Amino acid sequence: MSYTALYRKWRPLSFEDVKGQNHIVQTLKNQIISGRIGHAYLFCGTRGTGKTTIAKIFARVVNCENPVDGSPCNECAACRIISSGSSMNVVEIDAASNNGVENIREIREQVQYPPTDGRYRVYIIDEVHMLSSGAFNALLKTLEEPPSYVIFILATTEVHKIPITVLSRCQRYDFKRITIDTISTRLRELADAEKIQVEERALRYVAKAADGSMRDALSLLDQCVAFHYGSLLTYDNVLEVLGAVDSGVFSELLRAVIVKDTTGCMRKLEEMVIQGRELGQFVTDFIWYLRNLLVLKTADDAENMLEMSEENLKQLQQEAEMIDGETLIRFIRVFSELSNQIRYAGQKRVLIELALIKLTKPQMESNLDSVLQRLSELEQRLDENPGVNTEMLKQMVTQMGAGALAGGGVTDNAPDEAQNHNPPTVAIPKAQLEDLNLIRQDWGKIIRDLGGAVRPSFRDTVLEPSGDSSLCIVFSNPDSYAIGSRPTVLGNLERYVEEQYGREMYFKARLKGSGERLNTIYVSDEELKHAIHMDITIED
Repeated sequence: MSYTALYRKWRPLSFEDVKGQNHIVQTLKNQIISGRIGHAYLFCGTRGTGKTTIAKIFARVVNCENPVDGSPCNECAACRIISSGSSMNVVEIDAASNNGVENIREIREQVQYPPTDGRYRVYIIDEVHMLSSGAFNALLKTLEEPPSYVIFILATTEVHKIPITVLSRCQRYDFKRITIDTISTRLRELADAEKIQVEERALRYVAKAADGSMRDALSLLDQCVAFHYGSLLTYDNVLEVLGAVDSGVFSELLRAVIVKDTTGCMRKLEEMVIQGRELGQFVTDFIWYLRNLLVLKTADDAENMLEMSEENLKQLQQEAEMIDGETLIRFIRVFSELSNQIRYAGQKRVLIELALIKLTKPQMESNLDSVLQRLSELEQRLDENPGVNTEMLKQMVTQMGAGALAGGGVTDNAPDEAQNHNPPTVAIPKAQLEDLNLIRQDWGKIIRDLGGAVRPSFRDTVLEPSGDSSLCIVFSNPDSYAIGSRPTVLGNLERYVEEQYGREMYFKARLKGSGERLNTIYVSDEELKHAIHMDITIED
C-alpha cells in the first residue's frame, strides 16, 4: 500500500478538527444551523491555513443528511460520496491551470442543471486570482445571481489581485496564520497517533519554521521523520535536516560582532558553510534573533512575549546589556536588506560576509544609524580615557549628534566651502547651554508632535541661543520662515515646551543670511575656561 503524506492523511473531516481558525469555523457553523447559507464565499489567507479544507467540509455539511451541530456527520451516503471525490455535486477547479473564459463558460452551462442527489452544487475554485480578466467577467453574472442550489467558494492567497466587482459579490473570510502553540500541540497529537518519538523542542522548532502554515509544519515533520526513521527525532536532527542553525551559534556570532571581531565572524560563517547550513534560512533566523533581543530590550514584560527556554532567555538578557537599541536597529536593517538581496543571489556567502563587515566596521557606511553608532563608541572611548579636554569634546560630540538628528547641523543648501570649514566654538552661560541642549536633542520629536503645516516648514532649521530662557529658530527657506515665524506657531511651540518640559521658554525666528554658516558649536563658558587658559568671548 502506498504511503500517504501526513498533511493528506490527517486533513480535518469536521469543523471541530480545524485548528487556529475559530472565528471562521463558528461563523460558518452558525450559518448552517440557522439556514442562512450564502451563495458566494471568498476564502483568503496565506498557504496551508485551512482554506481548501474548510471549503470541502462546508461542501459536505450543506449536503449532509444528518448534520451534527453545524458539522457533517461523515457517515451518510452524501458525505461518503463527496469525501471519495466521486460526487457530481462538488466540483473542484484549479484556476492556475483552468483560467480561461471557456472554463468559466463550462461552469455557467453546468449550473443550469439542479443536483441529482443532495441539496446543493458547490464549486470550489482554488487560486482564483489566476483567472484571466475575461474569465472574471464571464463569472460575474453567475456569481451575482446563481440558482438557489449553487454555492461558489473562491480561495486565494493573493486577494489584492481579485477585481473589486468580484469581491463585492462574496462573503469574505480572512484566514489567520496559525500560532506556534497551536501548531506544536497539533503536531504532538499526530506524532502520538503515528507512534513517532520526537522531542518537544524539535516540534516547537518545526512549528516555528512553518511560519503559520499547518500544512508546511506537517510536511516538514514528514521530511524529518523520514530522515531519522525508527529513532528519536531530536532538536539537533531537525536542525540538520532543515539546514538550520542553533540559537547558540547566533549568540556567538553576535558577541563577535559587538567586540568588532571581524575574523571571528568570518570563521563562524565558514563553520556553517562547511556544515552545509542553508544560508538564506540563516539570515532569516538571525534577523529573528536580533528582533527578540530588541523586544527584550525595549518592551515591558518582554519575557512573556518571547517563546524560548529560561536558559536562552537568560543568555539573551546578558546580551541585551551589551548593546544599545539604536545599534540593534542598524543590525536588523543591514540584515533585512541582505534578506531581500540573497534570495536570488548566486554568491550568498559573499553577501553575508559583506553584511558582517558592515556590522563590525560602521565607518564603512555613511547613513545616520552607523554615524550614531560611531558617536556612541567615541563617547565611550572618551569615558575610558579621561583628559583635560574630555568634557569639552563630549559636549561637541553631543551637540553634533543632536544637530544631525534634528537638523541642527549644517544644512543641505549651505555652500560646500562653509561645510568644509572648521566650525567655530562659542561659549555661552551654562543655563543657556542647558536650555539649548534640552530642546535641540528633542527638536525632531517636538516638530513631529506639533504636526500640521509646522512639520514641513521647520525642515532644515537650526536652533541658537538668544538670551536667558530664549532660543532663536533660524530658517533657511523664506517660505518656511513666513509660516514658522507667525506668532500663533511660536506660541503653540512655547506652550508645548512648558507642558512637556516644565520650562517657560521664549522662541524667536529669523531668516538665515546669505553665505552665513550655521555650524557653530556652543559650549559652557565655565568648561571652556577650564579647558583652555585664555580670554574668551561670551555671547549675550
